[in-house]
Amino acid sequence: MRVAKVVGQVVATIRSPDMRMDKLCLVEFVDKKGKSTSEVHVAMDQLGAGEGEWVLVVAGSSARMAYGTSGEHSPVDLCVVGIIDEITSDQSIQYHKGQ
Repeated sequence: MRVAKVVGQVVATIRSPDMRMDKLCLVEFVDKKGKSTSEVHVAMDQLGAGEGEWVLVVAGSSARMAYGTSGEHSPVDLCVVGIIDEITSDQSIQYHKGQ
């Protein structure tokens, strides 16, 4: 799993049938200090994460399993599996939802 910040939404009304019509979000990975890595990807989001929220994402076969399409031909490669409430490190809060 990796930590990412939702930085936008992606609209694609015509897509592979394996992708259903679930929400697509644009996520940017963050490092252990909460700083942006400038690495931006599109992720499937069945949880409804909003822009600015931090999320847990999985990639590859883990994303296909989380999304419910474990077939080898599934196009899903990144999936939101959790919306983060808080992250602490070195006894300090790195992120707290709503702040």
